[in-house]
Amino acid sequence: MKRSWIWLLFTLLAAAGPASGETRRVVFESAGAEHTWALKELDAGLPADWSTFQLLVLELRLTSPQRFDLRIHDATGVRSVRLAPVPGAWIRSAVPLSFLTEAARQGNDLASVHNKARPMMFINLSGAPGELTAVREIGVVMANPIGGPALEIRSVRLSHEDPGDTLLEAKPLVDQFGQWMGEDWPGKATSLGQLKAAWAAEEKELGSAAPPGCRYGGYVGTKAKATGFFRVEKIEGKWWFVDPDGHLFLSVGSDSIGTSVSTSTQGREQLFAAIPPSGPAPSGARAGGLVVITPPSAAAPGAVSPPRSGGRGASFYTWNMVRRFGTDWSQQWVDLTVRRMFAWGFNTVGNWSDQRLGNAHRIPYVVTLRGWGIETGPMGVPDVYSPEYAQNIDRAAAQQCDSHKDDPYVLGYFLGNEPPWPGRETVAVDAILAGPASALQKALKAFLVDGDTPERRKAFLYQTYGRFVEAATAAIRKHDPNHLNLGLRFGSSAPVEIVRLSKVFDVYSLNNYAYTVNKTEIDKVRSLIDRPILIGEFHFGTPGRGMTPGLKQTSSQEERGVAYRYYVENAMADPSIVGTHWFEWVDEPSTGRFDGENYNIGLVDVTDRPYRELIDAALATHKRLAAVHSGKETAVTRQAKVQ
Repeated sequence: MKRSWIWLLFTLLAAAGPASGETRRVVFESAGAEHTWALKELDAGLPADWSTFQLLVLELRLTSPQRFDLRIHDATGVRSVRLAPVPGAWIRSAVPLSFLTEAARQGNDLASVHNKARPMMFINLSGAPGELTAVREIGVVMANPIGGPALEIRSVRLSHEDPGDTLLEAKPLVDQFGQWMGEDWPGKATSLGQLKAAWAAEEKELGSAAPPGCRYGGYVGTKAKATGFFRVEKIEGKWWFVDPDGHLFLSVGSDSIGTSVSTSTQGREQLFAAIPPSGPAPSGARAGGLVVITPPSAAAPGAVSPPRSGGRGASFYTWNMVRRFGTDWSQQWVDLTVRRMFAWGFNTVGNWSDQRLGNAHRIPYVVTLRGWGIETGPMGVPDVYSPEYAQNIDRAAAQQCDSHKDDPYVLGYFLGNEPPWPGRETVAVDAILAGPASALQKALKAFLVDGDTPERRKAFLYQTYGRFVEAATAAIRKHDPNHLNLGLRFGSSAPVEIVRLSKVFDVYSLNNYAYTVNKTEIDKVRSLIDRPILIGEFHFGTPGRGMTPGLKQTSSQEERGVAYRYYVENAMADPSIVGTHWFEWVDEPSTGRFDGENYNIGLVDVTDRPYRELIDAALATHKRLAAVHSGKETAVTRQAKVQ
């Protein structure tokens, strides 16, 4: 008995943190207002020189799922990262100091380079790196706080070793449907019966929806040359897609339409009241085939018993499909999704979507090609100098294009997504030089013999890009002369030299996260290569339900709809823009996807119910896009509230 009391006392002391510590609390009330603490205010033992440490370990609690910037003020500059901790509970999480001191260069697109996941915190590498040898203060700031979110910090320390992330409270945060338990909202599912009633009501409302327009989604009553495949044409100064039957077409789609919305569970089992199994639904299993995890008990706050294993990952959305349709849910989900797209005015299955939707041959879809070396090259730079490169990409094009070349529902091919090196050429060259020996590295070293300057580094990468797009485009056209090359989905902008080299594309694609499209970038593309432009990604979210708002925030669900209308209509009013694709179909998990992102950006939520405020606004806009693009009607002028 005496030993158990000693153990309890030890647990309490461990949970309390440093004896000298005291909880610091700040409320984020105004946009961009920073609160700072001198090091001695947080912990008298914190040194100014952090260069010998590996991690900054924090115990904190954030009341609302809103990201904030952690700013480390050094005598030589400010280092920062953007943090989204698990909200509503005390957690311990560690920030690797390398995220603050070293340039990010691991990954092949912008998200993989900048998004880093911890078990209890999503970290985005948003600041300029630099040394941490003379730290003076630690600050926190939130760009657009909603509802006065409060941050509490009770422990800040440096560590040479990773102590591991953990939930310091003995309570699950996610229910059996994948919903956040610490918050209520209108329509939140409280029972399977409630969900089934909502699903049945939607089925009745949808009925047997038909395509919005002709069979390919083009505008009935318009006519251009029909070729049996999608193409582009400039008519009276305005670019259009033309569908296989010769109708004018503007592409409004959604990316990532699928059912696998996975979140990591390994080492985080205590977050979940129940975890879907990784295999098929067991016969007669309770809670729709879920493995129920009994929340661990604790003698005191912070003393959490080791949870039972729940596997590496789980998709609550998939298991809600099993609840909705049963074990043979797959084809029924495809049919539901196509009918939803028709009813909501969407006419394109966007990037990274479930192949079953394209295979259904009911709605146009894009194909994302792989095998160019982007996925394996340092910072997405393919080794076009390899003697095997031409043979490899020819094989990749043959394997992927041969099965699509006769399909009239294919809108076109994307070559890749958001190369991270444009604008960061020096970092990319460092990554190539630091990597294993390769033909790419050999060619780079030979190129730099005449001078290693920032401009020379840019010139080499531009040369490499030019060789890549020429070779890839030729391989695609060899194996599929029928379909459009939709380009590379650049992230926001690209250097002038890259735009010029992209003239080989039939359509120039870029992802544009803003409240309206970047007119400067659109004008640049128009003046340099005059290609039709497709917006490959954009979105708006609002904080709540355990999720952060995404890359562009609105103040409410209603304002998400307002933002959608303003963005899409004003984009389509431009004579060069021929499509906008929303990112993405389903909300990201509140506990984060594979890289930690947990954005409220879905057209539907985790329980497969539409966000009506957004859907109704989208439908109203989709009905008038042809008139807006042709100049017969003007785009809406109401802009969304962000706070």
